Amino acid sequence: MAVEAPNVSQDSLITLEASLLNVSGNVPLHNRFRALFTLKALKNDEAVQIISKGFADESALLKHELAYCLGQMKKTSALPVLESVLSDEKEDPMVRHEAAEAMGAISSLDAIPVLKKYLSDSNRSVRETCEIALAKIEWDNSEEGRKHREAIVSAEQLSYTSIDPAPPTSGLLKGKPAPEDASEENITNLRTTLLDKSRSLFERYRAMFALRNIGTDAAVDALAAGFVDDSALFKHEIAFVFGQLLSPHSVPSLLDVLRNPNESDMVRHEAAEALGGIATPEVLPHLKEWMQRPDAPRVVRESCQIAIDMWEHENSGEFQYANGLDTLAAAVSA
Repeated sequence: MAVEAPNVSQDSLITLEASLLNVSGNVPLHNRFRALFTLKALKNDEAVQIISKGFADESALLKHELAYCLGQMKKTSALPVLESVLSDEKEDPMVRHEAAEAMGAISSLDAIPVLKKYLSDSNRSVRETCEIALAKIEWDNSEEGRKHREAIVSAEQLSYTSIDPAPPTSGLLKGKPAPEDASEENITNLRTTLLDKSRSLFERYRAMFALRNIGTDAAVDALAAGFVDDSALFKHEIAFVFGQLLSPHSVPSLLDVLRNPNESDMVRHEAAEALGGIATPEVLPHLKEWMQRPDAPRVVRESCQIAIDMWEHENSGEFQYANGLDTLAAAVSA
């Protein structure tokens, strides 16, 4: 049984839109993110329309997150704006890639033609994302994909409720590993698949999400081995997975990524946000440093700002991060 989306008034929607779009010109980026994730939880076409307006912003990080949220909402009404973003070759590749990934998450057959078109894009991350999105749509419409959807009757049956770019390897689809899944032999086999460049990215991603579902320190080590890959897309997804796992064991490898000036901005941004979610004491000084460093790329600085807000949330006792309405109400009363 699906989780019901909250009901909000028209006035609340107007307030959330004003916050997300920074109409006043003084809304901090992290509060805009909270408004975004509040809108995402509504899962309706009106929220899709509001979120879509944000693509006029100049922050690649924000636009990347807009695309991600539209994909997670799984509303086909978002497909036109996502197609427009993917098709805009002047847009930041990080945003275009996320638009393609969101189209895969929505998993409509209508998205296939445009995804196929950009399989030959000049940017590698965009090409690779389109490849994975097409494979996901194909899997979703396969017998295994259909059976998996029919077997899941409630979110409680899943360890992770996100719509991932690829399903975990068969046997770990529900996310609750059996003891034999966490065996040294199985983790070694999954690690081999993860690192095998002769396999398709979709296969490698399936191994990645299977290791996430196992979630042991040995699985984290296997995932971290992927940070030597030459695909920024692949490495950014490993960092994203670490942000889902929230394992302190992944902190050293994530810090190495964040502090590496030669690493892709897309990978470093995802590492920063993962560290904010893990929220152990030792990560905060690093996030503060890279938020302020003048030599850090903008997307890294902004990601650290968001990560610090996440860190503070995780250490505050707040019930939920997507509390855009509460945040705005507090600002008004102040």
